[in-house]
Amino acid sequence: MTRGTDSAPSDPAADAAAVFEMLSGGVVVQTLHAVAALHIADHLADGAVTAEEVAEREGSDPRTTYRLMRAAAALGVLSHEGDHRFGLTGRGQVLRADAPGSLRSFILVQAGHAHWQSLAHFPEAVRQGGTQTKKALGADIFDYFALPENAEEAALFAQSMGDLSGLVTKGAAAAVDTAGVSTVVDVGGANGDFVLALMEANPQLLGQVLDLPHVVNGARQEAEKRGLSDRFSAVGGDFFTEVPAADLYLLKTILHDWDDTQCTAILSNCRSAVNEGGRALVVEMVIGEIGKPDFVTRADMAMLSITNGMERDLYEYDALFTDSGWRLAKTYPVGGGYYGLELVAV
Repeated sequence: MTRGTDSAPSDPAADAAAVFEMLSGGVVVQTLHAVAALHIADHLADGAVTAEEVAEREGSDPRTTYRLMRAAAALGVLSHEGDHRFGLTGRGQVLRADAPGSLRSFILVQAGHAHWQSLAHFPEAVRQGGTQTKKALGADIFDYFALPENAEEAALFAQSMGDLSGLVTKGAAAAVDTAGVSTVVDVGGANGDFVLALMEANPQLLGQVLDLPHVVNGARQEAEKRGLSDRFSAVGGDFFTEVPAADLYLLKTILHDWDDTQCTAILSNCRSAVNEGGRALVVEMVIGEIGKPDFVTRADMAMLSITNGMERDLYEYDALFTDSGWRLAKTYPVGGGYYGLELVAV
């Protein structure tokens, strides 16, 4: 018996309405994109103003700015105060550039050129079994960001990853025990937010970021800003080739970017270089029960479209760890829908 035959009769009109709601997802993303690109939330940071005032400040068309803000109010991002005046809701606050936990740069990246062009080829990614980003952009996503002409997009991507880190770094840093740890390497650590947070909590730690050469200068600048340069270094390199020795490796939202073979290579390099008694901490979202509403499965579709990676369930992660010489010792939530998967060498 199929699942549908023993469930309540469907309502075609309601089903069609639900699908129409799903189909509006792309428009919702681009609405948020426009709100971020036009700095709407920043213009409203000091209180409600009219759409016309926002348009004057931003140099945009008053009528279409009003229509955008009206749509954003329907999404719960803005509040309508009457007479074309709009204010910020809690959701709108996270679109401010300078707000704690800001998602503005993340929205600009997710709805921007590189990601959006790649998503246009999504059906073919499924048909061919992998990303079609090279067809869309002329290069794989990380090679695309490494091109000098795409430096602005690359910087925005690095910033978005740093901002996203804020959702989980505090919880992850509080959860991981660094007692007895001397050296920490943040593998693919971008601006170094994770390792720098651990260093702030533990004044004995020596921290390092390993990332692509065009990325690591941002980590050096962040360490200097936090007054941690004396205990910090940043190395431009390739984690598929080798990683520096360490007592603790941090791999936050790294493995989901790569396929199983590539993940095994990264983890195996960490296992080969780890100091005796060392550990690794993987921070990722984890797919839950099939058929239940789950943001992670939608993120998995984005990974399929844009990278060679995937989101995984716990069993799939465990298989990667076993194949690369690690054992999963602890699993715990760290916030923002992410989990810490703590590994010990075997």
